[in-house]
Amino acid sequence: MTKSELIEVIAERQGISKTRAELVVNTIFESMANALAAEEGIEIRGFGSFSIREYQPYLGRNPRTRRPVKVSAKKLPFFKVGKDLKEMVNESAANGVPIIE
Repeated sequence: MTKSELIEVIAERQGISKTRAELVVNTIFESMANALAAEEGIEIRGFGSFSIREYQPYLGRNPRTRRPVKVSAKKLPFFKVGKDLKEMVNESAANGVPIIE
């Protein structure tokens, strides 16, 4: 599902304009991005949680030249799926049925 498809679904289900649905989606995504940028965790019960993971610098390798390359330390967002979502996906996969219509 793309962002535009999500906007369409929200607009249709809630009976609001696509412009208003886009504002809702953008507000949610911006809030989540700001929280992660501030290194705050995000927990959506039944769905999952987002956190920031720190990675130490290491010596990598350029796949073309095979020469060593220094990779600097970095912080990346990490998503951990919630129990309810995991069960829903597994049940759907086992039955071959879409999760939500």
